[in-house]
Amino acid sequence: MEKKNTAQKRRLDPFTTIVPFGAILALCVVFILAPERSTGALAAIRGFLGDSFGVYYLIIGLGVLIVSLWISFSPIGKITLGKPGEKPKYGFWTWGAMVFTCGLAADILFYSLCEWIYYAQEPHVAEMGSIQDWASTYPLFHWGPTVWSFYATLAACFGFMLHVRGVKKQKYSEACRAILGPHTDRAAGRFIDVLAVIALIAGTATTFSVATPLLSAALTSLVGVQSSKYLTIAILVITCLVYTAAVLKGIRGVSWLANACMYLFGALLAYVLLFGGQARYIIETGFTALGNMFQNYIGLSTWTDALRTSSFPQNWTIFYWAYWMVWAVASPFFMGSISRGRTVKQVILGTYIFGVSSTLVSFIVLGNYGLGLQMMGKMDVLGFYGACGDLYETVIAILGTLPCHQIVLGLLALSMIAFYATSFDSITLVASQYSYRELTGGEEAGRGMKLFWAILLILLPIALIFSEGSMNNLQTVSIIAAFPIAMVIVLIIASFIKDAKAYLKELGG
Repeated sequence: MEKKNTAQKRRLDPFTTIVPFGAILALCVVFILAPERSTGALAAIRGFLGDSFGVYYLIIGLGVLIVSLWISFSPIGKITLGKPGEKPKYGFWTWGAMVFTCGLAADILFYSLCEWIYYAQEPHVAEMGSIQDWASTYPLFHWGPTVWSFYATLAACFGFMLHVRGVKKQKYSEACRAILGPHTDRAAGRFIDVLAVIALIAGTATTFSVATPLLSAALTSLVGVQSSKYLTIAILVITCLVYTAAVLKGIRGVSWLANACMYLFGALLAYVLLFGGQARYIIETGFTALGNMFQNYIGLSTWTDALRTSSFPQNWTIFYWAYWMVWAVASPFFMGSISRGRTVKQVILGTYIFGVSSTLVSFIVLGNYGLGLQMMGKMDVLGFYGACGDLYETVIAILGTLPCHQIVLGLLALSMIAFYATSFDSITLVASQYSYRELTGGEEAGRGMKLFWAILLILLPIALIFSEGSMNNLQTVSIIAAFPIAMVIVLIIASFIKDAKAYLKELGG
């Protein structure tokens, strides 16, 4: 064991560890010491990128979705990620549970409960028609096939790189080798790897800081303690301890936690659907919203609001595409690593089946429960939100209308902690692998490196809790980081297609 640790230390890549670490520490200091000034500067950059280059994000989003389907049904889709004829390492349920929970599962749970409230107040939604039709449709669109296409396609790319080509250098740049060639090991590759790690940390911080206050509010309502920034920090630390304990056990700990997540998540959805008294409304509204989304998908995906009558796509669609691009640094790498034995087609379509369906069911059940309260006059949700101005308090009030709502709050708290822990298990595993020059076979990073990243990933969210504009800051960091990351995503997919075609020729077609 001692020899193994010594050998791993010699293979550490300080450049992709120290540079991102320094960048994140600098961001923490700036956000804490100058919250107003940093918020203003980031808002200006966000406005420039989102307003001037918004169509860039939209083109890449729709393009990756179309290419993913082409890859699935082309000869490339038949390639097995491993040796030809090799069987999948994990069953579909376990694999699907890890796929769904390794990404934005905690955010999905949070936004499922409240996103319709935002859309109900948007002027653009009023222009399109009724709240009933569009406040239930837009969440499905923004969390549906396009954003999951980043995960699905890159998971296949990384799986091919890991299990077919058997690379030892498990980094973002390595997936570009078919096009970059020797430049992969030079400045271009270094830049891609550092950019990837910084984007990974930015996306991580966004997820932690967006939904954690809801977990804090749920616990406050359950046990009666006073809500504060320090309670939120305590929750972050506890979550960090949970995912650190699991990640130190390796992939077995992650798979166990992912399965536990899915059962808790299923119990929460079932309780709301069966005991909320609105099952018919929830199902029918969801069914209509699905039809509305697919019928208008191309139009929704390409609308830019060129006259800036509402800036709706800049504030919503473009941000979500950028947000998921940033998360596509880590989650698809993990997905590719657990996909050995599956074909490219199974990985891409399986991600759509499990990831997209689980996400849409969450929004349909949890979102339409709250929308139903508003539309059927059982609770003036919009009025409550307008009076208190606190989205988290509004969500707790919505859940308070359920029978024995303490059970729901308990399930919500447990589900969010489990989702956070599972997401950051996978990210910590990927980030720790990034820190090595090379890893052989199924070798995992050392425990010390896992612990280093487990702690580092929690620092920025804690710092941003003290910044009044933390939500905006985090969204902006995601959009800024996604601008160059989008180019890298296109490069990775193009490299994969080129390398996969070469591999098919090697196999004789």
